[in-house]
Amino acid sequence: MSKIWKLIALLFGVTLANVILLSPGFLGVRIAGGSALETSFGVTVLFVSLIVILYGIYGFLFKKIPTVQLKELKTNEDYVRALQSYQNIKVLREDIVFALAQELRLKKKKGGLLSLLDERFDKTELSYQKFANVVAEVEKLFYLNIRNILNKVSTFDETEYESVTGKNTSRFSKEILQEKKELYNEYLSFVKNAVNINEEILLYIDKLVLEISKLNSIDIDDIDNMAAMQEMDALIKQTKHYKY
Repeated sequence: MSKIWKLIALLFGVTLANVILLSPGFLGVRIAGGSALETSFGVTVLFVSLIVILYGIYGFLFKKIPTVQLKELKTNEDYVRALQSYQNIKVLREDIVFALAQELRLKKKKGGLLSLLDERFDKTELSYQKFANVVAEVEKLFYLNIRNILNKVSTFDETEYESVTGKNTSRFSKEILQEKKELYNEYLSFVKNAVNINEEILLYIDKLVLEISKLNSIDIDDIDNMAAMQEMDALIKQTKHYKY
């Protein structure tokens, strides 16, 4: 039904645009009896309107969310592109859009951190390698969370979800309805938890940048005692049972 209403809104919008553009009372454009330029403009507007309507009908009524085969995804960019294809799941849209924004923030923060390390250390130094290694590990965890989100959203049935959260739920017994709700709440909770872990990673990178920038000198023996390094290490250990 939501797709039908979107299609109706599209048809209304196209019709309103045509009324404004082609009514003599608004812009003075006449398809019949007007100048060659007016006729050409009017025909172009009608042709574009037809294309928009046909594409809208296809998009709203026939186009399906592509099925993502996780085994075929090899790179971090593959995970991101796959996640983008699920932004139309209404109940998960906010979390998915936020997760995609987090990925852009990760790239920016990682770039800033590596630039800082380049300024403070030589790449051959053990200090540089130690920082770089832990950042690589949390980055791996970050994209693992995106992959785990994909695992959930790729099997999430939005139609089924709406059937147990909508107004017409009388067809189910109270027990079945409760179990179904709990099942789908697990989906939602899992996605939110993965998003929260990735937000922690971004926070730890910010903390690490701040700690490094505040120190005049860094001894390799002191690196493990830095708060941000300890938090990152703890996060990595908590999720070491995940497989990337």
